Amino acid sequence: MDSATLLQTDGWQGLIPWLANAEPYPEAQILITLVITVALLAFRRRAHEWADSQGWNVSELVVSGVVALVSTIGVVVLIGTWGLTNQLTGAYKNLNLSTQLPKLALAFILIGAAYALTGFVGRLIQRLAGTSDITEHQREILFRLTQVGIYSLVGLVVIGLLTNDIGNLLVGAGFLGIVVGMAARQTLGSVLAGFVLMFSRPFEIGDWVEIGESEGIVTDISIVTTRLQTFDGEYVMIPNDDVSAKPIVNRTRKGRLRVEVDVGVDYDVDAEYAADVALDALDELDEILSVPSPQVVLKEFGDSGIILGVRVWIDNPSARRKWRARTAVISTVKSAYEAEDINIPFPVRELMSRGSSGGFELAGESRSVQANASTDGGESGRNGSGRGGSE
Repeated sequence: MDSATLLQTDGWQGLIPWLANAEPYPEAQILITLVITVALLAFRRRAHEWADSQGWNVSELVVSGVVALVSTIGVVVLIGTWGLTNQLTGAYKNLNLSTQLPKLALAFILIGAAYALTGFVGRLIQRLAGTSDITEHQREILFRLTQVGIYSLVGLVVIGLLTNDIGNLLVGAGFLGIVVGMAARQTLGSVLAGFVLMFSRPFEIGDWVEIGESEGIVTDISIVTTRLQTFDGEYVMIPNDDVSAKPIVNRTRKGRLRVEVDVGVDYDVDAEYAADVALDALDELDEILSVPSPQVVLKEFGDSGIILGVRVWIDNPSARRKWRARTAVISTVKSAYEAEDINIPFPVRELMSRGSSGGFELAGESRSVQANASTDGGESGRNGSGRGGSE
């Protein structure tokens, strides 16, 4: 008797005889479920580790198929453990799935094969990225496109197996797509923007970027979001449609970055001489590049002095290297100016009374002064008359 006959007469217990005599014990069911789950996860991990150690790509595909087969067996055992075989058998008979069973089996096989194939392709691309000039960004694009292509092809084949009227199904799917598109336009916009970012490549993983008001290191680029790690240790998730709509500043792309520090000198100091002193002091710094050479330019007239712009370059830009270079420039220029008695000005505010400065008096102040004068005059007059009378 074949497996199909056993399935129709005895149900799933006909395929696995010991399940027919199994008595449900909740503790045993939970224990068996945990054991099978842990065993499947451990087997999957060990199988892929073995495939990676072999160094030949065919083993990846073989291991993926074996893992899918073992996982299927584990699911069947779990169904029997929890006593769901009768329910599944009843549903099988009520829905008259006997004619559809081969198609369903083929559909599940195709879906499992698609899952195994995408895993195989992902590991293959990752291995190629480690041995060639493929960047992380290119690897991500290639894997996502391959994944979408495989699942789309398998989905069309499965639909063709399970239905005879693909035209009406596609029309219904079109209307459903319109409804879903209107309801989830934000998410779909992020997905489309994610593909645009992957192809346009304004930044890659590991770049130091500024997107709108967020600044940090790119740690992940997915189809929906871009993740940044800020210099405060925070993770910022930015939807890709927001990323594509905001200005993007990439400080890593060219491999070098200019750092500018402003410093002021007194108006009494020769500005050209102060610029030469600062430029000579920069020759001793190891934190900056010699090519392009540092520059010191006269920028503007400040409130307290002339503003000089000290411009230097650093390689392999990062926030730490930038602030290290700024600190070194400020310390070195300050020491050089102190050695040459060049004063770095700071704002000074003088407070003077209106009377001593000969300025205009306010109306309130005028009345106060007149009142004080009147009071003083009256006292003086009384004192004077009193003194006159006594004399």
